[in-house]
Amino acid sequence: MEYLKKAQKNEQTTINDVEQTVKEIIATVRSKGDAGVQEYEKRFSHSDRPLKVSEEEIERCVSALSSDVKELIDRVVERISAFSKAQLECILPLEKEFGPGIQMGHRIIPIEKVGAYVPGGRFPLLSSGPMVVTPAKVAGAKRIVACSPANYEGGIHPAVLYGLVRSGATDIFAIGGAQAIAAMAYGTESVPEVDIIAGPGNRYVAEAKRQVFGKAGIDLIAGPSEVLVFADESADPKKCAADLLAQAEHDPYARAIFVTTSISTAHRTVEEVEHLLHEFSPHSPAHESWTNLGEVIIAESLQEGIDICNEYAIEHLHLHLKNSRDSMDRLYNYGSLFIDSDSSVVFSDKVSGTNHTLPTNKAARYTGGLWVGSYVKVITHQQITGEGVQYLASHASKQSEIEGLEGHRLSAEMRLSSIKS
Repeated sequence: MEYLKKAQKNEQTTINDVEQTVKEIIATVRSKGDAGVQEYEKRFSHSDRPLKVSEEEIERCVSALSSDVKELIDRVVERISAFSKAQLECILPLEKEFGPGIQMGHRIIPIEKVGAYVPGGRFPLLSSGPMVVTPAKVAGAKRIVACSPANYEGGIHPAVLYGLVRSGATDIFAIGGAQAIAAMAYGTESVPEVDIIAGPGNRYVAEAKRQVFGKAGIDLIAGPSEVLVFADESADPKKCAADLLAQAEHDPYARAIFVTTSISTAHRTVEEVEHLLHEFSPHSPAHESWTNLGEVIIAESLQEGIDICNEYAIEHLHLHLKNSRDSMDRLYNYGSLFIDSDSSVVFSDKVSGTNHTLPTNKAARYTGGLWVGSYVKVITHQQITGEGVQYLASHASKQSEIEGLEGHRLSAEMRLSSIKS
């Protein structure tokens, strides 16, 4: 393995600074409620508008959208909904006998109150709202509270607002950042307290989700976008370069990694990246992202390349290989896999139907991304009768005696006494 280009030291705000800032925001929102939220909205978003988006505002914003934009968003919602429904069909209830008189199983129950965070960021990402809200709607959530920053003419971008409405959000608030996460986790006079919070965001949002976990559930902690393009000598350097920059433009801290078994492909792809960057706006985050965090790695073999991919446990893994599917079974650490050069990550970002809220910072080692299953609980039950009582009570009584748990032994032996009497 050889680095043709290695990431420079990441000069993000220190973890301690972010952690302390978020801690203060959460404490303020908990103690002051709406007033605390508004305090931070004024400070960070320069917004003093009402927190909740009214029906009149929704109607006004939606009516300003063209039919073409609405059609695009409708298609996004339909495709995410279709994929989520197909996934939900795979999560089946269970009811089975595990020996005479021992009936056990589980039920699939939707989480009642969902908090959806939809980042505003640099661009009005039309798919972000549907990606977070639609699976919750399909799962059967009764209330879906959505928060998004008021960074477009004093409110939420009309296209983002329309996407939230079409996806099934029941309450929409123009609140961003850590204060939005705190408001949904603890509730305020205006913002309902929720059971789980889902959705991507910047490092302050991610840290806020980490700190409120336990008070509310969270989907995962998703940081700035990541992509690893894995290519061999058959790859088109132009496509590789375009796929790297498509994710790099999300954020200055986005990570674009190129791994290849071909030295020639490595050099040509770097040249294409530099060429394409000249055509980007000088203000594009892609410049800073590629310069500081972009990496190019030359693997000595296909297997070493696969090992590198598994070690990086990247958010988006895109295979530009001659026989991409042949390597699929050996790849197991990724947020989402894109097989063959034409399966652009952009398709998933926008409209294919799989979710683009995915694990970053190597979290793909232990979790997948946001999906309809994130919004349901698998809860177990059991009913013990007849022979089952005799068998389990006898075992539980003996084990409890060994463990020194008198109450446990007593409870089990009462069942044995009932059978004898």
